[in-house]
Amino acid sequence: MESLIDLDQAAAQISARRRQWTAAGLVVGPLTWRDADAVWPRRLGTSRSHVEDPDSVGIHVTGPADAELFVVLFRGGWADVDFMASLAEDDEIVCEAPAVTSPHLFGELLDGYVLRAFGPPSAKTS
Repeated sequence: MESLIDLDQAAAQISARRRQWTAAGLVVGPLTWRDADAVWPRRLGTSRSHVEDPDSVGIHVTGPADAELFVVLFRGGWADVDFMASLAEDDEIVCEAPAVTSPHLFGELLDGYVLRAFGPPSAKTS
């Protein structure tokens, strides 16, 4: 697969948002990486140092009422985005993911997905 997106830079976009998401009461899991050179089935790992040739980076975010957002960006320039919540009729919403042409655009898409899934970020009060 042709590498159109630098996944390390995309991971930096996720990391730059982690503190704000956590402050808003969201639980942000570790980054997940998949190695293109691994034997099938390719397993996900959480250590970038163990991934020689990354073909995807992903994040799992959970929020109120057991809502969950999964975003996986592939180096070929597309993302898989799923949002699950305890809804009366729909248990899963698949978000449209346009072509991802840069890590910066990926960051903007992340902002939109988190807003759609969990509402506007605001610091959690204790």
